[in-house]
Amino acid sequence: MEKKMKFTKMQGLGNDYVYVNCFKEKIEDPSALAVRISDRHFGVGSDGLILINPSKVADCEMEMYNADGSRGEMCGNGIRCVGKYMYDYGLTDKEAISVETLAGIKYLQFFIENGKVAKVKVDMGSPILTPAEIPVVAEGERAVDEPIVVDGTEYRMTCISMGNPHAIVYVDDVKNLPIEKIGPLFEKHERFPNRVNTEFVKVLDRNTVEMRVWERGSGETLACGTGACATAVACILNGLTEEKVTVKLLGGDLEIEWDREKNKVFMTGPAKVVFDGVWEE
Repeated sequence: MEKKMKFTKMQGLGNDYVYVNCFKEKIEDPSALAVRISDRHFGVGSDGLILINPSKVADCEMEMYNADGSRGEMCGNGIRCVGKYMYDYGLTDKEAISVETLAGIKYLQFFIENGKVAKVKVDMGSPILTPAEIPVVAEGERAVDEPIVVDGTEYRMTCISMGNPHAIVYVDDVKNLPIEKIGPLFEKHERFPNRVNTEFVKVLDRNTVEMRVWERGSGETLACGTGACATAVACILNGLTEEKVTVKLLGGDLEIEWDREKNKVFMTGPAKVVFDGVWEE
């Protein structure tokens, strides 16, 4: 029996996911579906699968899976697209909504142009700096400017969780970095019990940084919203930038602000629909 499922492919700065409206659709094994549908040759092609579910505690729930079928706690680019879907596809008429995630409830504010969502500002919550909660194996209360040896080279990293673990490493040359070689060595390093997302960062000025990211479970992606947030926080903690930072990623720019009084990180960026389709099993 063939089963048909409607889906929408969306992207935030080239970080692309397949979105399914589970107010209407029912998926029995999302982890296995994520692997098949994410395949760029035999599937739709994406960094993963995101289900938009009803929620008892928020306007909707975001249930996300990486391309390898592993469950992800949170995705900054993904959640902006969830917000756009909710508004553009008529699941809400509000211009600010709440979204339940494994990293807690996130709050979204929409910037509407011609009746559709063009940009989304996300309250990404408070950065987690305690090593055991990130988690990273490190002494002391914070892992800021901490030495780590990878493949015989010592790097300085700052570790932060935005609901998922990040290691921010400063490099002189982001563009020519051998990320395919070094990314997996950070990801699977023994100091990260749950693996890690690694951001390789160059500070351009007090308000601008450039970044490439190696995401656990997905490899290099064009953009990572939680990674951009973690990067901004790391830059501020290290005294390298002001509290508002433009993070330049391969897929475009994100505006990040760490409001230290409220201890909240806000991310503003675009969300776009690529196409709608029907998946047949």
